[in-house]
Amino acid sequence: MKKFRLLFSISLAAIVAFIIVVSDGINNKIAAQSQYAGRTLVMVTSADYPPYEFRDTAAGNEIIGFDIDIANYIARELGFELKIQDTDFSGIIPALQSQRADFAMAGMTPTAERRQNVDFSDIYYEAKNTIVALKGSNFQQPEDLAGKRVGVQLGSIQETAAREFKDVTIVPLNRTGEIIQEVKARRVDAAIIEDTIATGFVANNPDLEFNTIDAGEGGSAIAFPKGSPLVAEFNRVLRQMQSSGEIDRLVNKWFGGEPATTATANDGAFSFAQIAPSIPFILRGILVTLQFTALSAVFGFIWGTILSLFKISTFKPLVWFATAYTSIFRGTPLLLQIALVYYATPQITGYNIPALLAGVITFTLNSGAYISETIRGGILAVDKGQREAALSLGVPYRPMMLDIILPQAIKNILPALVNESIALLKDSALVSTIGVADLLRRAQIVGAERYIYFEPLIVAGVIYYLMVMSLTWGGYALERRLQRSS
Repeated sequence: MKKFRLLFSISLAAIVAFIIVVSDGINNKIAAQSQYAGRTLVMVTSADYPPYEFRDTAAGNEIIGFDIDIANYIARELGFELKIQDTDFSGIIPALQSQRADFAMAGMTPTAERRQNVDFSDIYYEAKNTIVALKGSNFQQPEDLAGKRVGVQLGSIQETAAREFKDVTIVPLNRTGEIIQEVKARRVDAAIIEDTIATGFVANNPDLEFNTIDAGEGGSAIAFPKGSPLVAEFNRVLRQMQSSGEIDRLVNKWFGGEPATTATANDGAFSFAQIAPSIPFILRGILVTLQFTALSAVFGFIWGTILSLFKISTFKPLVWFATAYTSIFRGTPLLLQIALVYYATPQITGYNIPALLAGVITFTLNSGAYISETIRGGILAVDKGQREAALSLGVPYRPMMLDIILPQAIKNILPALVNESIALLKDSALVSTIGVADLLRRAQIVGAERYIYFEPLIVAGVIYYLMVMSLTWGGYALERRLQRSS
């Protein structure tokens, strides 16, 4: 009887403990779902890294890949909506630091340096580095690269690993596709690339080979802003995916089997047939490029005119302001100005500025500085006698400038304004660094997806040339019309 009571007590205690554990788990899950239900979390990635994240440009504009499937699974489990933003790989950490995104997935390895700036989840996939080189190079280990030039992706774990190699010259580039082209052009001797990525490039470029090496830290994890409360919840779901076999299923889906190749990939010097299905995707970037150019040109002209009037003003503070403003924007790189406006604005003001607005503001401010000098030169080129005559006739300053001086100045500087517009159209390609899918960015995405680079860039180059020629002919036509009126 005593044995029966003891057994009953132990069984009851075990059942109670089991219920408590299960209840806690369920309660935690319910609490997490209620906490995030209906909330939209922003994930930032660099969609040029197949099969982790890339776009199927022949089918649409959607970002797909191994990391995207994991992110969608976690989003469903925690009950929030997922929004994905695309940017350069080197812009991912700044995006997290400026609170532009809630987390990042880009095949990112949690190094000690990165941990100083962001938090990481547990590692969800481990990969190895490889040496990619021209066939026959036979670079087996890092020691074989002594005295060689080695290409790596800027800010990647491969760059950190390569810097440990002895007597090598590191060549950091923004994208993996660019590194591969440098290898094929023999400007670098080899590239350090993750094995899953190298497999796709070698399959599509038979003149390349790769050898796996064991170098430094490895493995991919999810990055979060410092102190993010999401880390624990994401780790819980990652452990759930590993125990249920979901991670293995996704690994087999994206990394299993032979990588996709195209039969026409290396049939000749160029293989435009390979990117033909993706050309409509590239063409849609024209509207984005023209949108940036048109808005920036209009606002830049207005702001440049105001600055030019400041510069010819007799009120000294306005002259000093306009002069200092112009020197700052002419003395710093446009790429730096874009990065400052896009990444610093949320950090300073708390306002999450959209990429389109950040680009237009930057180009307007920069273009205004240059245009102000052009307009100032045009105003000063107008005969002073006209101004004196207008003032002597009692014409006020404002109508004199608007109706007499500025129309003549603009007619004189029209070719310079057309040149500024052309420069603006080409400079708009810099918005690709903050993830805007303009013409150049789309060409780069197609290159990453198809494992080739020259063909999509040539297509983008032809489109840019045609747009510039159209703008040039439009400027000539307007100039002839103005000349007839005079």
